[in-house]
Amino acid sequence: MLTRQPVILFAKLLTVFATFLLPCTAFAASAGAPHLDGALLSGLWVLPFVCMLLSIAVLPLVAPHFWHKHFGKVSLFWALCFLVPFTMTFGHSLALYETLHALLLEYFPFIILLLALFTVAGGVRLTGTLVGTPIVNTLILVIGTILASWMGTTGAAMLLIRPLLRANAHRKYKVHSVVFFIFLVANIGGSLTPLGDPPLFLGFLQGVSFFWTTQHLLLPMLFTAVLLTGAYFLIDTYLFGKEGRPAPKGLDASNTEKLGLDGKVNLLLLLGVIGAVLLSGIWTPNIEFNIYHVHVALQNIVRDILLLAITGLSIKLTSNENRRLNEFSWFPILEVGKLFIGIFLSMIPAIAILKAGKDGALAPIINMVTGANGEPVDIMYFWLTGLLSSFLDNAPTYLVFFNTAGGDAVHLMSDMASTLLAISAGAVFMGANTYIGNAPNFMVRAIAEDQGVTMPSFFGYMAWSFGILIPTFILVTFVFF
Repeated sequence: MLTRQPVILFAKLLTVFATFLLPCTAFAASAGAPHLDGALLSGLWVLPFVCMLLSIAVLPLVAPHFWHKHFGKVSLFWALCFLVPFTMTFGHSLALYETLHALLLEYFPFIILLLALFTVAGGVRLTGTLVGTPIVNTLILVIGTILASWMGTTGAAMLLIRPLLRANAHRKYKVHSVVFFIFLVANIGGSLTPLGDPPLFLGFLQGVSFFWTTQHLLLPMLFTAVLLTGAYFLIDTYLFGKEGRPAPKGLDASNTEKLGLDGKVNLLLLLGVIGAVLLSGIWTPNIEFNIYHVHVALQNIVRDILLLAITGLSIKLTSNENRRLNEFSWFPILEVGKLFIGIFLSMIPAIAILKAGKDGALAPIINMVTGANGEPVDIMYFWLTGLLSSFLDNAPTYLVFFNTAGGDAVHLMSDMASTLLAISAGAVFMGANTYIGNAPNFMVRAIAEDQGVTMPSFFGYMAWSFGILIPTFILVTFVFF
């Protein structure tokens, strides 16, 4: 009996919590499907998501050993803190539907794509002697920024983060290089095509032409990238001099190796990943599978199967020795997978409230993007899309404001081009503000820590981003909005 008391007490507490949240039914079905009306949710439903974020931010600092061993359990705990009272309040039918919707349409495609990119890019090893001087490091950031729009921020980040870390293995100061790598390669570089970042791909699916972002975001992206690259070069030059301009131990002309690539088959597989993603956006067979009212399109199933097959091919065709020399490990993708399932589930009410627009608990935020005469306020679209994308998944946040602005891609690309520019730039640029703002941020941090770099905490990283990115975005606002 004693062993059951904590469980019984926890269930009672969750029941009390549920009764205070919203004792009403949120079914408003189309075609008989359950539907969560965000207008019926109070702000208290966002508490598990907030606690999930605080756990990521605080526990690695105050209880690092506990966090390292049990972060998956913590993630599951906060997911249950949402799902249990939600089920008690709205019933198992709606809870099951929302869970399956988040898993089948968001989490599984998200983690399968990350797994494919992580495995394939982790099989490409840059051979040769690369020394992390300010010029070399800056060049790596520039190359990654260019590649990010064409192979995705995740693909570019996974391809280049290990070469950057190896090149700077002899350096004392490395954190700033990883932080700016996240800024540029994992986020801002993905601004120019729908391949670059998930929000832009969703815009492409909504009817935004493929090269619209290339045309309209090119100048804002170049402006931002030049400012950040210049700032990085100055910081790295100063720190390099402070270290005494170190060279790797034992480096001389006799043991230098020509630069090259090992595991080149993975470059072909990387093209396969890009092709699979594009296929799901272009091929529309109009065939769907209904899993408890959740409609899963055939093209998305085919994409995920192709991505898993490509992952398997990469494992089979890449030698274990190559991955060992590349310091490859599975821990970063396992960490992301465990943490983000808690994020995706506990985030359900936050996204629903946002989608409710002016009828939801966040109506004051939605109202800020519309002027007194009903005209869009581009500055607020940029900042609100961006700041919410910093803490929520930037893809659904993009869609919320895309639809708030009218949802007509043709109209947005022409008469409201500045508004669509603001939404697109906010979602992509400000994903760099936090570790969870964009998927590769967390993975880059995990890989860096796996290779011995002591990365900033959640709030420590935000000190970097708020100190460097926010002033940069203020300049972007004055110049472009």
